Amino acid sequence: KGTIHLFRKSQRSLVGKLTHEFRLVAADRRSWKILLFGAINLICIGFLLMWCSSTNSIALTAYTYLTIFDLFSLVTCLISYWVMMKKPSPVYSFGFERFEVLAVFASTVLAQLGALFILKESAERFLEQPEIHTGRLLVGTFVALFFNLFTMLSIRNKPFAYVSEAASTSWLQEHVADLSRSICGIIPGLSSIFLPRMNPFVLIDIAGALALCITYMLIEINNYFAVDTASAIAIALMTFGTMYPMSVYSGKVLLQTTPPHVIGQLDKLLREVSTLDGVLEVRNEHFWTLGFGTLAGSVHVRIRRDANEQMVLAHVTNRLYTLVSTLTVQIFKDDWIRPTLSSVPIANNILNLSDHHIIPMPPLKAADNLNPVTSTPAKPSSPPPEFSFNTPGKNVSPVILLNTQTRPYGLGLNHGSAPYSSVLNQGFGIPGMGATQGFRTGFLNVPSRYGTNARGQPRP
Repeated sequence: KGTIHLFRKSQRSLVGKLTHEFRLVAADRRSWKILLFGAINLICIGFLLMWCSSTNSIALTAYTYLTIFDLFSLVTCLISYWVMMKKPSPVYSFGFERFEVLAVFASTVLAQLGALFILKESAERFLEQPEIHTGRLLVGTFVALFFNLFTMLSIRNKPFAYVSEAASTSWLQEHVADLSRSICGIIPGLSSIFLPRMNPFVLIDIAGALALCITYMLIEINNYFAVDTASAIAIALMTFGTMYPMSVYSGKVLLQTTPPHVIGQLDKLLREVSTLDGVLEVRNEHFWTLGFGTLAGSVHVRIRRDANEQMVLAHVTNRLYTLVSTLTVQIFKDDWIRPTLSSVPIANNILNLSDHHIIPMPPLKAADNLNPVTSTPAKPSSPPPEFSFNTPGKNVSPVILLNTQTRPYGLGLNHGSAPYSSVLNQGFGIPGMGATQGFRTGFLNVPSRYGTNARGQPRP
């Protein structure tokens, strides 16, 4: 039946688990290209940091941070491949798609922290501006620009591609879009490149390289070293403005919020579900973004008591599955309970009452001990009457409604009247006979029946 192990294997450490998962990703040939670009990126970052130190240029340092961000994007791409290989587990029942969301959020936040660090260093340089050496400034600019563009255009980074399209536009994209409309009005052939909006990563790479080129020319011509600090602030602001909308979008996904662009579609689908046959109510609906492009949700559906649960579940799932890929639907029937008049088993014809039926009630005690007004004992030593406060109906025996005759119009309800003698023996007034007061009413001579009874006799 199997080998019995006396000693359990020790659990792997965190480093061992990471190594095992890395080997799993490295076994896929698609990840070899990413690993190659990652190795080249590390070499490029090393050279750029040395050139930043030799030139003493903070603008080149700010531009080098974009190359470091490219390294984070390559790691995010590897995580995306790893997520596609992993299957849902009991611990992660929805899968591992949120890991790539977390990777995008961390990468964009780190890029913004780097931009804040550049702003802080630039503020200090305005007080004491150092001398900038332009020997390797232009070389470092073109090396970083070439590698950033080559990385962005060569590797399909699914998480960042989705976020860049789904997130709101940055202020840099909006200004470039306005300029592009003017240019495309003169040269219509460029509309496929500049419109509707440019890739934010390509845009910030080109804008940063342009700022460094202007810095190089101004320093070479006029030795205006302060322009290096101004270019560093511009690159930091462009980096922060580009990464902030992506951080907000990925942060909302991590907070399990409903995407604004699907709220209208969800409302339309829920209205369609509420009109399905057998559905009474749709409530406790909750929909959230599980990963990039994956919507999850749960909903409670209340149906009729006679509805088919499986049929309603199939229709509800079919309607919502077009938008919600991971859906949980809980079906429960109407909890309305028909009230009963007795705690004992009731016969089938006990609720078949006629429209004007006089109810025979069993005597509580002797007739001489009853009060004709309240039908309760009038002795001082007896329990409180029926209509006394705090004890409603305490001394009334259960009422059993019996009738055996059937209505002539075939509704399944009995028709007829009880003998008057049983009512006279209990001291009650008879409605419609003009004797005394009506049956627990203040009216006299109230007619109780109209038309023709079951025996064909005309009613008064």
